[in-house]
This record gives sequence, C-alpha cells and structure tokens, in this order.
Amino acid sequence: MSKPGYRPRVADRQLAERLLGLGAVAIEGVKGCGKTATAREVAASEVLLDVDVSAAQAARVDPRLVLAGPVPRLIDEWQREPRVWDAVRRAVDDRGEAGQFILTGSATPRDDVVRHSGAGRISVLRMRTMTLVEQGVATPAVSTSALLAGDELVPARSDIDFETYVERVVIGGWPQLLGASEDVARQFLAGYLDTIVEHDIDEVSGARRNPRLVRRFMHAYAQLTAHPAPMATIIARARSDGGQGEGPSRFTADPYLDALRRMMVVDEIPAWDPSLRSASRLTSTEKRLLADPSLSAALLGASSQRLLTDLNTLGFLFEALVAHDLRVYAEAADASLYHYRERDGRLEVDLVVERPDGSWAAFEVKLGAAGEDAAATSLLRLAARVEREPAALVVVTTGEYAYRREDGVYVVPLGVLGP
Repeated sequence: MSKPGYRPRVADRQLAERLLGLGAVAIEGVKGCGKTATAREVAASEVLLDVDVSAAQAARVDPRLVLAGPVPRLIDEWQREPRVWDAVRRAVDDRGEAGQFILTGSATPRDDVVRHSGAGRISVLRMRTMTLVEQGVATPAVSTSALLAGDELVPARSDIDFETYVERVVIGGWPQLLGASEDVARQFLAGYLDTIVEHDIDEVSGARRNPRLVRRFMHAYAQLTAHPAPMATIIARARSDGGQGEGPSRFTADPYLDALRRMMVVDEIPAWDPSLRSASRLTSTEKRLLADPSLSAALLGASSQRLLTDLNTLGFLFEALVAHDLRVYAEAADASLYHYRERDGRLEVDLVVERPDGSWAAFEVKLGAAGEDAAATSLLRLAARVEREPAALVVVTTGEYAYRREDGVYVVPLGVLGP
C-alpha cells in the first residue's frame, strides 16, 4: 500500500520487478522528479548522503559503512561518494540475493571517476517528471503497450480541454507542484534554474562555469525545443542572444551540454535508423528536449496566456509534452523513443517507438484537427518506406475523441494515452 500522499508512478512496477531479479537497482533522473519518494515506497531502511553529514563522512572513509541495514536499503544521492557503486556491486556478489539495495542519483559521475560495470548486479532505471496520467489529469484509456502489440484501438473520449494542456506545459510534471498555481510554478522553476546555473553545473562538471553564458546556452537550447538542431545552431542562437556575437563558443558550450546531460536536465531524442525500402539519407542529429517542457517554458518566459497567442511556440512545447509522456510509457513497455528525419527534408515524423524485437509505431503531434490529414499522410509515407510493417500509426492531438480513420491511422488525444 502506498504511503499517505504518494501518487503511484509508472516506475513503481519497474522497480518492483527489477528488485525481484537483481541485487540492486539504481534510479536515475533529474533532480526533483520523485526518485526518493518512489524508492521509499519499498525501502526497508535508508541513508541520505546529501543531508546526513556523518553518513557522508563515513562513506568517504569506507563506503561499506553505509551499506548495513534492513533491505532493500536506500542509498540516496549515491554519486556524492562514487565509491559506493563498487561497494554495492561487491556486496551484491557476496550476499548472492536479490533486492538488496536501491541507489538514487540526480547526476552521473564524471568520466574521471573509475566505476566498474554493474552488469548482472545493478539495474539502471531512468525516472522522469510525472506524466499527465501520474498527475491524475489524464485517463489512460489507450495503452501504448497495446498499440505496440498491434491491438485494435478502443474508441475513447478525453475530458482535458485545450487550456489545461497549455497549463500543464507551463507548470510541468514536478511532484512538488501537484495542485500548484502557475504563479507558484513560476517561482519554483526560477529557483530551480538558478540552482542549476549558479551551483549544480559547477559541481557536476568539476570546474567553474560562467553563469551568464550557461543561462544563455540554456535559453538558446529552449528556443530549439523539439527541433533536431545541430550544436552549431544552438551556439549561434546563444551568441546572437548576447548581442555583437557575445556568447559561448563550441569550446565552452560542449562542457555545458555534457554537464546538463549528466544532471539529466536535457533529455534528447536520438534519430531513428530503420531498414528502408528506399535509399533515403537520414539525419543523425538528436531532437533537443529538456527534462520537462516547463523548463523550456520558464527559460522562454512563456506563461499560458502568452502561449495562447503564440501557437507556433506552443506547438513545439506540446510536442515536448507528448514526447515526455510517451517516452515514460515506451520505456515501461521495454521500448525506446526516436524521431525520423530525412536529410533532404522530404519526410519528417515527430516520434517513433521501437521495441528490441523490431516492432514499431510512429506518432505525429498536432495541436488541433487542422493538421490531422497532413500528419496522417506523413505517417503513411513513412510506413511505405520502412521494410517492417508498423504496429500502429498515430496522430496525437489536443482533441476530444480517440478513433480510427478510414486510412487506418489512429487519432488519439494525449489525455487518454497511457502506459
């Protein structure tokens, strides 16, 4: 039974299943996404290395000192003492039993930290901020897993109106903001971004970074949300923001991006490279996303009222929201999220979900019904190019009804999409 105030997460089942089979699970995710609360649902004891000074000191002396306790034992923010990883790996080998430890961390150690593989002992589980279903906003009438299995769509109706989608883009899926107003969210996100820029990026990268240039880089990154933008484009945008070409160079921007990746503040979508019937050349550039669309909205200074007057920006932020939720549902179904784009620009499909067995489904994202026909055409063109037949072709919208079109393409409101 869940603890009072805890909202069930998609990761709950994944964590429970992995603890049954392996000695330890490492939950990774951007700071504030709810990792510790999820781990506490099943942990029998805990040690918090970010707030327990004596425990942190003991871990520096000998990381084995923080491993003793009823299991599963939660070790929170383990990356503050990276040697904990190898101590856990060794303890799992020595004990020979499943479900011994849960490690949680909001950053991965730098490359200069030696860490042995946890293969076969430690399973890494990625968590993200809350989806609309986890927030209790959406009703999961259409299963992503069922779509990937090729099951027929069951017609459904969404109760979410257009303004609510815009609000969720701006407030985001942060557990701390459940039920919060947009004004409260704005203050939270401003402080969150200040902490990243002024403190966290230095700690993770191991060097002092220029906060002004970091913020400019992040602002340019947010401007290109849901775009497959090369780094050169992001840097050029950041430099133009500064006036007279002032801004980060490639030499300084690469460490920024590396640190933001380690903190999981950026959550890019790789390009899909399927077996094609045609000889189309495909882009390999990642589609740029931040960990939650609210971070992009905050960096752009975009309130819900402002977004309602700028549907172009809103369209990209809504795509970011769909990508965020769909990625959570896809990974719960043992699948990965990609985007598809041909280098000549002739065909682009927003999102593709693929399982290890090769089964796949493609998704186009549209704010309203006006673009539905064009989206369906793009999906059908992609299906004609790929050697393997798709399990489903889906247009995700802000509309009211989920249904099957005469051409076989599904139309599904985000408000009914679930795991």
